[in-house]
Amino acid sequence: MRKKILIIDDDPDFAECTRVVLESGDYVVSVAGDTAAGMKKLEMIEPDLIVLDVMMESRAAGFIFARTMRKNPAYNHIPILMATSMREQTGFSFPGDDPKHPVLLPVDEFMEKPLIPKELLAKVGELLKKAEEKG
Repeated sequence: MRKKILIIDDDPDFAECTRVVLESGDYVVSVAGDTAAGMKKLEMIEPDLIVLDVMMESRAAGFIFARTMRKNPAYNHIPILMATSMREQTGFSFPGDDPKHPVLLPVDEFMEKPLIPKELLAKVGELLKKAEEKG
C-alpha cells in the first residue's frame, strides 16, 4: 500500500514542488495551506508522515501544530519532517546542530528550504522506515 504524506505549508509554490517530488517517489500526497486545514486533513486521511512548515499564519504556527499533534495519542506516532526557510527569512538560527527538542520542537527531522529533491526523498524514506520498525 502506498504511503500517505501530508504537506502543511502556506507557500503554494513550495507545496506544489514538494508534492511533485514526493509523488515521483510513489507517495500519495495531500496539501494544506495552514495549520487549521492541516489538522482537518490529518483527521481525515491519517497520513504516514507530515512535511510541516514553521511560519504560516503566525511565526510559530508549525511549532504549535507539532506540539498539539504530539499531545494526541491518535497522531503522536506520525513522523514530522519540519521544512523551513526561517533562517533565510529572519536570520534566526537554532543553536547547535540539532534543533529537535521533545517539548519545544517535537519533530523527527528538520530541513532547511530549499529542499533538494534527492535528499527529501531519502529523508522521507528513512523516517517512514523508522516508523514502521517502531510498529
